[in-house]
Amino acid sequence: MRLFSIFKDILGNLVKGPVTRNYPAEVRDPFPGERGKLVIDEKSCIFCGMCAKKCPANALTVTRQPKEWKFERFRCIICGACVEACPKKCLSMVPRLAEEPKAEAKAKEKAE
Repeated sequence: MRLFSIFKDILGNLVKGPVTRNYPAEVRDPFPGERGKLVIDEKSCIFCGMCAKKCPANALTVTRQPKEWKFERFRCIICGACVEACPKKCLSMVPRLAEEPKAEAKAKEKAE
């Protein structure tokens, strides 16, 4: 009896086609409510350190002299507390599958 149920599954899969997505050609939309990844605009950052103080996972380190901003992405719990705490709004959360703004800026510089 089990043999017939296996043939039923095999024939059903042959008729329906693949269940998976052809990834590079068909990009999946992000899930609703997905927080994504952290992106900083260092040009508008004043290095006040508010984001580092509000980070519950201590994933951010900000030093005023020299002006450095370090982010440990494996410590980040993607809560968004740093984005809310930033007074200059230079931090933002973008979907994981989106390209980083730095890559777009470098591409524009090379084109010019």
